[in-house]
Amino acid sequence: MRIRRIIAAVFATAALAGLGLTGAATATAATGAVAPASVTPGECTDNGGTIDRSTPVLPTCRGGMYDGQSVD
Repeated sequence: MRIRRIIAAVFATAALAGLGLTGAATATAATGAVAPASVTPGECTDNGGTIDRSTPVLPTCRGGMYDGQSVD
């Protein structure tokens, strides 16, 4: 009976630790990896990009940190 309680406590602790690590990884990915939907012309050029005005709808940042993002 005592062994069962110890094993249950070990599994519960491992499960909670796993959830904590998963939440931390998700929070890190959400804050650092998501690029904005659009950038300013200054943000594009300051981070190594050039503004491509030949795109049909909105100008696009080409190259640099914001490559492929629309410029507004």
